[in-house]
Amino acid sequence: MTRILAPLAVVVALTTLVNGIKFTKPEAGSTLKAGSALSAAWQDGGDGPEIADLTTYTLWLCAGGNDVNTIQQLVQITPSGAFAAGNQAQGMVGTTVGANTPANAYFLQLIAVGQTGGTVTFYSDRFSYSGMTGTFPDPVAIKNGMKTVTGTGGPDTDDQTTQDPANAQPDEGEFAVEYTMQTGPTRYAPMQPVPKTKITKKKATPQYPTSSVNIAKAILPTPKIQTTITQSQTHSVSSMANTNAAAPMPSDDMAKFLARWKD
Repeated sequence: MTRILAPLAVVVALTTLVNGIKFTKPEAGSTLKAGSALSAAWQDGGDGPEIADLTTYTLWLCAGGNDVNTIQQLVQITPSGAFAAGNQAQGMVGTTVGANTPANAYFLQLIAVGQTGGTVTFYSDRFSYSGMTGTFPDPVAIKNGMKTVTGTGGPDTDDQTTQDPANAQPDEGEFAVEYTMQTGPTRYAPMQPVPKTKITKKKATPQYPTSSVNIAKAILPTPKIQTTITQSQTHSVSSMANTNAAAPMPSDDMAKFLARWKD
């Protein structure tokens, strides 16, 4: 009996590990050409939630070490994608977004929104680029981050999804940080409030004070904030049929009145 159950336990254990997203493109350790389109593809089989448990995503080309503090977003491949549209994406990568060295400094970052709320960040294996003529936003940080990297594996999956909508906490993870205090090209906004069922205001007044507006007189710099991810709404509405019987038709003078209109 022991010989039969032991292999079965191994199969069950392996089955529970096969979930999440695994990138199939670009291939680990490959060298891509700058100035051309980057093709990305993925499938179930990695860490974290499965594709069926996710809704939308943003896809970034990144560089740096495996520690989250050393990751630098370089260019956005897909600003707003939907998993229902397929498991692949493509985008142009210019020659000035980074450098040719160090080897295997590049990887993809896929920030996905869960069906039940929250986000999960997946990373591809590492690869290199040739034909780059620019520099990294922080070359020293890239170099220091790569010192601890061995092999072609990318950073670990960061699962911040909400598994139980009933127990969802609106102020978790990145969404708990004040928007103006966040840094980087991707920012996180808290969950949108649910409108109240009763209007109590008698007079329309602005919720926040007005802000000053300066008209641009020259070309403005490139915006630092490129993407805002809003926390998924966990509010749900349920309904049920009205089982009360309908009121009977009137049988008094009103019935006679209504009968006049049948002609």
